[in-house]
Amino acid sequence: MRGGPEIVAAPPVTETARVPDAASPAPPARRRRRRLGVAVVFAVVVGVVIGGVVWYEGAVNEGPAGAAVIVEVPAGSSVSAVTADLVRRGVVGSGLAFRIFLTLHGTPTVAAGRYELRRHQGFGAVRDRLAGGPDVFAVSVIPGTTVAELSTTVTNDVARFSSASFLGAVTSGTVHSPWQPPGSDNLDGLLGTGTYIVVPGETDLELLGQMIDRFDTQATAAGLAGGASAAGVTPYEAVTVASIVQKEAISPGDSAQATAHNAGPVARVIYNRLDRGMALQMDSTVLYAEGRDGGPVTPADEERPTPYNTYLHTGLTPTPICFPSATALRAALRPPAGGWLYFQLTSADGTETFSDTYAGQLAAESLARSRGLP
Repeated sequence: MRGGPEIVAAPPVTETARVPDAASPAPPARRRRRRLGVAVVFAVVVGVVIGGVVWYEGAVNEGPAGAAVIVEVPAGSSVSAVTADLVRRGVVGSGLAFRIFLTLHGTPTVAAGRYELRRHQGFGAVRDRLAGGPDVFAVSVIPGTTVAELSTTVTNDVARFSSASFLGAVTSGTVHSPWQPPGSDNLDGLLGTGTYIVVPGETDLELLGQMIDRFDTQATAAGLAGGASAAGVTPYEAVTVASIVQKEAISPGDSAQATAHNAGPVARVIYNRLDRGMALQMDSTVLYAEGRDGGPVTPADEERPTPYNTYLHTGLTPTPICFPSATALRAALRPPAGGWLYFQLTSADGTETFSDTYAGQLAAESLARSRGLP
């Protein structure tokens, strides 16, 4: 039809898929999966944390504490090295847990020395022990020393002991040696030589008891009772002979060969002089009475009226004059045969010359002077 408006047909309407907006909520299934994943991760984290706490607390409080362990910390040791040793010794079960504990509670300065700890001990107790400083000490009874000298050694080595207390324990009569004569409180010569470990809580009386027990063991091993009988003396007299041998024949500076050479013949000189009723004339006995260890003996010293002056008195001294070594004790019990009555140091290595006659002694003294020896 002409002249009217042209009618244009509209395009057919088609349905298109709707795209969800980003802000639109996720479908319920997806939301459930997401929540489940978060819950699983949270549960794992919580489980790890709880497990770590349980592990740490279990390591910190291992208990109950077990057997005692002595741990030695060398000078200059690091905390890591100390910790590793504690793990090796079974004091702590985990080095990592112990280092964490020290980080949380403070790392102590650990002084060199010995510590008494216990297997499976709680970390707090271990830390306190280490922070408190060494509490285990070594005391040595050295051949040739006396009770008086040992009391000073004990005081120097064990801070909580005093010289007066130890001497009091020695002379109190509370502890006796089975080799001690009735009525005697003198333990010189009757304490076992060697090193002793003093642990926390141990008293000086207990330490003294150990020393007596060790000498008893050493004397029994040397055959003291039988050897003394064979030598014609009492066991106590044999120990006294051994103590003089220790002082006259054995010196720390002597060679092993000189010591082996001297000990037996010196013991034989002592027995020969006793058998003849001669004065022993041993400088070491005079020095013992004066509280000296070595040095010159003057004519005035030889006239000093003490029971230990073997220039004035015949026979043995009233007591041993030091703690004898095993070598000296063996020499006193089994001296070699010989007619020697004199001896003189004639070599710088400690070797002595033995003579049957006074003329031989004078010749040995001349030889010693020519070599610049006293």
